[in-house]
Amino acid sequence: MNSLEDRIEAAPQDFRVLTGDRPTGPLHLGHYFGTLRNRVRLQRRGVDMFVIVADYQVLTDRDVAERLGETVDGLLLDYLAAGLDPDATTVFTHSAVPALNQLLLPFLSLVSVPELQRNPTVKDEIQHSRQSSVSGLMFTYPVHQAADILFCKGNLVPVGQDQMPHIEVTRTVARRFNERYGPVFPVPEGLLSIAPVLPGTDGRKMSKSRGNAIALSSTPDETARLIKSATTDADRTISYDPERRPGVSGLVQLAALCLDREPDDVAAEIGDAGSAALKRTVTEAVNEFLAPMRERRAAYAQDLGFVRDLLRRGNARANEFADQTLQEVRVAMGTVY
Repeated sequence: MNSLEDRIEAAPQDFRVLTGDRPTGPLHLGHYFGTLRNRVRLQRRGVDMFVIVADYQVLTDRDVAERLGETVDGLLLDYLAAGLDPDATTVFTHSAVPALNQLLLPFLSLVSVPELQRNPTVKDEIQHSRQSSVSGLMFTYPVHQAADILFCKGNLVPVGQDQMPHIEVTRTVARRFNERYGPVFPVPEGLLSIAPVLPGTDGRKMSKSRGNAIALSSTPDETARLIKSATTDADRTISYDPERRPGVSGLVQLAALCLDREPDDVAAEIGDAGSAALKRTVTEAVNEFLAPMRERRAAYAQDLGFVRDLLRRGNARANEFADQTLQEVRVAMGTVY
């Protein structure tokens, strides 16, 4: 059987992607190399793309969603700067599609409490939660994601390996609904990302919450300051050895990704010039890589009316799909009176 990538290449029109982000702050280079670049690739192949701005899901691990409108605007600008085409990709907000959220009730009836308790991604979310106790929203997070994916009949979900348990919940919900009520939903496939985990400026995984991330919206000077403060070590000879030298290797990897080169080649070129030379190389590579994104972002930021209209149009299309799917669900369940 052909691989999933082969099938996408041969018939991109057969696939619909659902992916997205929680609007909790600026997207960074880890997001770009981990997910955004892949979204743009699939979009250009002709895959139907739905990207959800998961504003309701901001509340899974915090009591309130602060400055949400401003954060959503920033997220849209990051999408456009990264290359998402508003004429080819449907971007919409969770809260603007009521029929999507109505799917949650029948979907919850298809999943047991022990199944949710065993979900490793839920366990991880709970462990890192900012809340003093676990909310029902957090506990049912995987079923919310199933509704996000299935409302538009999404059958392809780009994910990292750590997110595969969520896809398994969605696959379970789709299969059980179809078995109980008749064929309504596709059983989606997870498209595993081949992107490496990108370390931040401290050698740990790049993350907004750790303060070690280089935002796509950062200025050249901000980028230079972040890289200058990055963790290295006392060994003057630069090498790529993630296990032994996480700080140095993270910087080498970042430069390599931006330059589209192999990390070992970048390290060998710097040689014994030391960490200062490494940081100069990384700064130049990152700023050159981000330059066209910064230019696009600045242009779109001059017309936030256009950016918000993109979201309105996306919300309208998402609602059309959600209303149709909910009607199919009602017919299948016998709840049309």
